[in-house]
Amino acid sequence: MARMARLDRLLTLVGALNDTADGLTLDEMAEAIGTDRRTAERLRDVIRLHFELDEDVVERRKRFRIRGTLRRVYTRPNAAELAALQTAAEGARREGAAHAPLLETLGSKVRAALDDREKRKLDPDLEPLARLQRQFVPAGPLAPGESSALAQVQGAIMAGQCLEFDYLREGWDEPRWRRVIPVGLIHGPVTYLIGQMPGRDRPPAPYRLDRMSDPRIGNEPGCPDETWDLDAWMAGSFGIWREEGHDVVLRVAPAAVSRARAWRFHPGQVVEEDGDELLVRFHAGGLREIADHLFTWGGEVRIEGPEELRSVMRERLAAAGACL
Repeated sequence: MARMARLDRLLTLVGALNDTADGLTLDEMAEAIGTDRRTAERLRDVIRLHFELDEDVVERRKRFRIRGTLRRVYTRPNAAELAALQTAAEGARREGAAHAPLLETLGSKVRAALDDREKRKLDPDLEPLARLQRQFVPAGPLAPGESSALAQVQGAIMAGQCLEFDYLREGWDEPRWRRVIPVGLIHGPVTYLIGQMPGRDRPPAPYRLDRMSDPRIGNEPGCPDETWDLDAWMAGSFGIWREEGHDVVLRVAPAAVSRARAWRFHPGQVVEEDGDELLVRFHAGGLREIADHLFTWGGEVRIEGPEELRSVMRERLAAAGACL
């Protein structure tokens, strides 16, 4: 019961310090919780660890109050959170990702919502965290960020309408008009719209935002089916390329087993021991992307199946020989 009484006094004092406009002296704090000045002083020190406690001197007496609302204490970002957001925004900008401007404006808004005192408190920690953190940007396609196209796609999603655009696919001489139901967005160095053609029994397909021109929200309603699962659709391929799925089996050599145990080949992978080797099984399309990835293992991962993957790997090996 004594412990509950101490907790009750602490919570009562938090409420009193938050409700006051002029602040409370130590004597007034002690009176509010029905205890002595020394106890009020100890509780004040505990509260100061968790809340922004203002201290003003009025007529040579110190008065205390909790700055802002209690809710703000739990929604105020800390330096690590701000640095993570800034790092993600800068990484997306270096990649040329279409959503980079959204991350940057979000970071600006979060910073603008802080008052001067909060900024002064955060800046000493934020500066080294932001200066010494970077998001790794691997080699990849250099596609300009299409923030205007992204805005149209997101607008169509929110409005529940189809999206219309002219699309220049690789190998085409002229762009062709398309109308699709927007069923997903995949961000990365290249941002893809996942679009389903309305009224057709065809699977959704990816469209690069940087190859779109004149995207606009159409007049035809278009919402994904209630059973649509974007994560399941993405798991159907090793990368972004869409093709019929295959049962892939990879055999990991003993020297690479520890690395493979800490590696994600595919979200649906099943890993099993086979003597001192490891078998990795998953079902996915994108055989060329799988073959290209296996180059990074330096021969320590062998293809057990399917035969189609072996054929693709032979083609990639022949193509790689041209580099020498």
